[in-house]
Amino acid sequence: MKNVLVLFGGASSEHDVSTVSACSVLKHIPAEKYAIYMMGITKEGQWYLYEGDVDALPDDGWLTSGTRTPAFVSPDRGIHGITVLREGGYENIRIDIAFPVLHGKNGEDGTIQGLFQLAGIPFVGCDMTSSAVSMDKVFTNTVADANGVPQAAWDSITAYEFETGAKTLDEVAEKLGYPIFVKPANAGSSVGITKAHDRAELEGAMELALKHDTRILFEEFIDGYEVECAVLGNDELETGIVGQILPANEFYDYNAKYDNAASLLRIPAEVSAEKRDEVAEAAKQVFHALGGTGFSRVDFFVEKETGRVLFNEINTIPGFTSISMYPKMMEAAGVPYAELCDRLLQLAEEKWS
Repeated sequence: MKNVLVLFGGASSEHDVSTVSACSVLKHIPAEKYAIYMMGITKEGQWYLYEGDVDALPDDGWLTSGTRTPAFVSPDRGIHGITVLREGGYENIRIDIAFPVLHGKNGEDGTIQGLFQLAGIPFVGCDMTSSAVSMDKVFTNTVADANGVPQAAWDSITAYEFETGAKTLDEVAEKLGYPIFVKPANAGSSVGITKAHDRAELEGAMELALKHDTRILFEEFIDGYEVECAVLGNDELETGIVGQILPANEFYDYNAKYDNAASLLRIPAEVSAEKRDEVAEAAKQVFHALGGTGFSRVDFFVEKETGRVLFNEINTIPGFTSISMYPKMMEAAGVPYAELCDRLLQLAEEKWS
């Protein structure tokens, strides 16, 4: 039986979503094949081996139930696992595969992936470099442009450029026109994103985005359908059934994703079968271009007037909650949740063998 470490929580704005995703993942990993260890990371960045009820994870119930023992992933390849700081001593536990269910910063951005690579522990998902590039929207768009992936017109600015006047919002507005989407370069789950319709809103959007990052991405507005594609595999890739988001709010922001049940998910997407096939092929192209392995959810716009498929963003650790699109799209393609978890663990072993 293989030892699997599932990490959840994290010092991230997406901490709460991570605990819900991890709860779902833990319930679906085949217990007859894997011995599961749970490691929680608090919002303040404290690490604990958690031994308790899986259902206590959401809303950080695990912090007041079960047993929490200080622990950490050791970078020492001789240990090849975690060190648990038991009372009066310590215990090393070998880990065969890690499954980081950590969304956003300090989990999806290459940081935890680099630690696992140092430790020599196979892990689910993209490697350090691919994770870091995919998390940073400016880097992602640069790689997409270099690989001929169609996407919305975009621009970027740093806090230094903005504060010194080396680059101005007027220049951005002249290039892209209104409305403009303003996004922190490194923030997941639509955190800190604003749709600015005029100069006053653009300034407010910039102020909000700078609270999350020092590099800001601007994108032209695309009047289109928001569609998503689940990608699974290392070298040979398969995709889920392409889905569509009908957001409750003006765009698919954090609240529309997690707090508002009025957002509608359509699987398959309400576009032609030919257009869904085009989206699936584009998702594979993006995944390969960014060096992806394991899994990712790749998001696109299908422009209403022209039918163009335009890349929006990639999520290397997509949500795994009960309402998340990635597992739903894979299930629609004939890969149920438990099988999906098992295959992700197998892909991790294959990747690092």
